[in-house]
Amino acid sequence: MQDHHRHSIRLQQYDYGQSGFYFITICTHNRFCLFGAIEHDVMRLTVQGEIAAACWSAIPDHFSHIELDEWIVMPNHVHGILRVGDNDDATRRVTACRDPAMATTTTAFEQFGVPVSGSIPTVIRSFKSAVTKGINDLSQTSAKGVVWQRNYWEHLIRDEPTLQRIREYIRNNPLHWEIDQLYSS
Repeated sequence: MQDHHRHSIRLQQYDYGQSGFYFITICTHNRFCLFGAIEHDVMRLTVQGEIAAACWSAIPDHFSHIELDEWIVMPNHVHGILRVGDNDDATRRVTACRDPAMATTTTAFEQFGVPVSGSIPTVIRSFKSAVTKGINDLSQTSAKGVVWQRNYWEHLIRDEPTLQRIREYIRNNPLHWEIDQLYSS
């Protein structure tokens, strides 16, 4: 039996709850076109795609410090820009030990197996879970399918020209579907 170790692709010691814009791409398992199809350069959602869109739209309902910017559900992936605003939520702070008399407060960095409330990884984990539950609830059998690839891609947007370029990329994604690196026929 092989021992598989999961490694995070996140930046070490980076606070993913920090204010800023984040470009997110989340792919379906094996890049299966579950969410719909591009017809005449327009994305046509399936019921599963509508679930993904509804869950993405609901992110700010669950994370009040998150604002949605440009986003789209594509046949086999979701692109979106999330803006993290000020998050003074005390749950983003952790204590160094469980004994309140000896506790110290430090900034919480995302670590494998240790979610940080309100951080980008926690938001994406919640989104993926909600979509998976919604899609699996459609099934009339007890067999539940895998919806997502194990991880996701994120990029911290550091300036206005990059933000504008990524917004344009997302808006035009259906027009470029057949040449997109995530395209699968």
